[in-house]
Amino acid sequence: MTGWRQTIQRRTRAAAEQAVGPLARWGVSPNQLTVAGLLLNAGAGAILALGWLVPGGIAVLVASAFDLFDGALARVAGRETRFGAFFDSTLDRYSEALLFCGLLIWFTRTDDWLGTLLCYLALLGSLMVSYARARAEGLGLECTVGWFQRPERMIVLGVGLLLPSPAPIVSLVILTVLSQYTVIQRMIHVYRLTADREREH
Repeated sequence: MTGWRQTIQRRTRAAAEQAVGPLARWGVSPNQLTVAGLLLNAGAGAILALGWLVPGGIAVLVASAFDLFDGALARVAGRETRFGAFFDSTLDRYSEALLFCGLLIWFTRTDDWLGTLLCYLALLGSLMVSYARARAEGLGLECTVGWFQRPERMIVLGVGLLLPSPAPIVSLVILTVLSQYTVIQRMIHVYRLTADREREH
């Protein structure tokens, strides 16, 4: 991971932890925030399904920012658990699927075959990025490498929806290409780790 990304992540985490201080004092649980984030993403998906792309883009960015809060609350409240991490990751996949489902419905309703295809490919790429990491970690390997993780994907999608045509299509092309590139980066990373270990034996 590059130094600039680490710096951004540290500052973002610190800001999120400050923001959730009141929630920790009120006894709100991280899992409750995770569910709330899913509902926000479902709402964003519904807005996109109606073809309201600019409000949908705003909703995507708001929901993606909200997704930072459950992990921050767990750290601040000292309530980090293995189940919480699993629950958060699982609902994140549902959240992305709901967003792309909303776009898919809109593109299908408007007979936009290119947008429909790109929605499918972008969702496939997003899921494969997450699967590659999960599978590697299931093998006991660290795998957080890659350019295009969830925050970057949501920013590109949200900003693309805020801009006039053909920006939404362009954002889906970027999502499709860079998500698959990130999968390849992770495959190469895991190959190198496993090759090194096998040579040691």
